[in-house]
Amino acid sequence: MVTKTIDLRSDTVTKPTETMRLAMAKADVDDDVLIYDPTARQLETEMARITGKEAALFVPSGTMGNLISVLVHCEIRGSEVILGNNSHVHIYENGGISTIGGVHPRPVKNNDDGSIDVDVIEAAIRNPDFEICYPKTRLICLENSHANSGGRCLSVEYTDRVGALAKKHGLKLHIDGARIFNASAALNVPVDRLVQAADSVSVCLSKGLGAPVGSVIVGTKSFIARARILRKTLGGGMRQVGILCAAALVALQENVPKLVTDHKNAKTLAEGLNKIKGLSVDVASVETNIVYFEIAKGSHITALKLGKILDEHGILLMPDSSSRVRIVIHHQVSASDVQYTLACIKQAMTGGTDENGGN
Repeated sequence: MVTKTIDLRSDTVTKPTETMRLAMAKADVDDDVLIYDPTARQLETEMARITGKEAALFVPSGTMGNLISVLVHCEIRGSEVILGNNSHVHIYENGGISTIGGVHPRPVKNNDDGSIDVDVIEAAIRNPDFEICYPKTRLICLENSHANSGGRCLSVEYTDRVGALAKKHGLKLHIDGARIFNASAALNVPVDRLVQAADSVSVCLSKGLGAPVGSVIVGTKSFIARARILRKTLGGGMRQVGILCAAALVALQENVPKLVTDHKNAKTLAEGLNKIKGLSVDVASVETNIVYFEIAKGSHITALKLGKILDEHGILLMPDSSSRVRIVIHHQVSASDVQYTLACIKQAMTGGTDENGGN
């Protein structure tokens, strides 16, 4: 009988801890649209400090955070943003920058590690002398860590080079830092140094950090002032958000140190999966908390079927295609959960029994 659920679909599935719930219940709140909510101000001040930026703004989601950031930098409709063809902003955000903001995406190829060759970025910048035909390039977007590349991290040196390129051409640089704390932990580099070259950053609070809701965008005071107006325009002014921000403050205090353990558990999982016949993992590419594995061609099992089998054992994961599966580790997945998951996957792949497969 299954007695617990091990949810590996994403790091967005975490439940608020008791400490978070208590903080939410006791939060000092006021109207955030009127800039009076004291707990929201506390969170924004702390996030600005951590990221080394002048100011910050709490928003309901990372998608809204990225959208607002792009629209502030590209306030003239018809502006163009250079971004990765495999990036979250380009693929998973409903085309909001174009449908809502009138911003033209200029997708260029992401490398396997999530980076974009700097010369490729520079070649994509439109010639301003031919603006009679071209859209005006105004912004470059990077993503760190890079989700579709398996949570791989962009180095300080690389980000600095892109930042220098942006300044050379009079452009802005935005970083989708949904998992920037994961990148910081993996690279052992402070968050503020990782994003030093960026004009704006969006940071998710409800992924690896484990808060129930929200993201924060950071930048200059003038950037955030404009962002606050856009947040209201988009329906993101939520009044007493201190209830949510209180949980995020707990997440910053309690869960950031746990990211290193998440990464260790992900590496253990990747190495274990790679030893199971019929499965393959690029173990070297597992740098943070995301693991992709492939089911061998001609196998008796598909990703969907494997998911259904594991569901019966209380394990939830996310098929990415008929032969590819994504697993994401978070602070509510233990080392023993990883071992149980490996035992169940091995049993499913071999079609036999595994005496270690208990929950």
